[in-house]
Amino acid sequence: MRILLLGAGGQLATDIAAALTGDKIIPLTHAELDICDAAEVRQRVESLRPDCIVNTAAFHRVDECEEQPERSFGVNAVGVYHLARAAGAVGAILVHFSTDYVFDGAQRAPYRETDRPNPLSVYAISKRAGELIVERYCEKYFLIRTCGLYGRAGSRARQGSNFVEDMLRLAREGKPIRVVTDQVLTPTSTADLAQKLVPLLHSTHFGLYHMTNAGECSWYEFAREIFRLAGLQPDLQPTTQAELARKARRPPYSVLDNYNYRAAGFDDFRPWQEALADYLHGRGI
Repeated sequence: MRILLLGAGGQLATDIAAALTGDKIIPLTHAELDICDAAEVRQRVESLRPDCIVNTAAFHRVDECEEQPERSFGVNAVGVYHLARAAGAVGAILVHFSTDYVFDGAQRAPYRETDRPNPLSVYAISKRAGELIVERYCEKYFLIRTCGLYGRAGSRARQGSNFVEDMLRLAREGKPIRVVTDQVLTPTSTADLAQKLVPLLHSTHFGLYHMTNAGECSWYEFAREIFRLAGLQPDLQPTTQAELARKARRPPYSVLDNYNYRAAGFDDFRPWQEALADYLHGRGI
């Protein structure tokens, strides 16, 4: 397949490019293609004529989205509209990534794809809008909700870092570390997500999928496991979302059930603890 990979250089796109070894990858960074520019998107897609467009571009600085709704909707919804229309025009598959934050966390059991979204923040609403656009304007699509991503390349939103690296850095610096206990999720390795994406992308089982590592934990429990595996004993203390007083509301529970992925006949993900251990091992820890 000829695959146009958008958001190249980011932590998810880097691992996707590494996993798609049998395909022709055309990577484009944000600087090389701004998905908010309708004419540029149309021209690039028409000239390259990919079989598949994989969009990892997003504005996901959750608190900043509260102050920049135009940018949030511009990238996460309007940009997705441009990609959806361009993909349809050349008959390409669109792969688009969304978030666990489309749910409000009111239920305390893992969310399936059939559960009703109820986003709580500008970021989450903009991502939900992007989902609706994909479902409305694409005939062939894989819409993937995922959660708590971390990868070797690091996130642009964290200046090339990720939660794991942030925790390790704070521990090395000897700083007190406060992490929330009242936000439960599933940390997900971008390497694992990329590997599990490959067979799905080469199938015709189009639709909505939840794709995360298995299990659940709070951010505090995630941090504690990072330090246990790394053999570190920093000053780690629990806190709450209310105490942090962040601008955007987060769901207190946003664990996803990979129901559709399993139902399509694919093997489910491994536990998040195993993925984290492999990540740290790859870092020489």
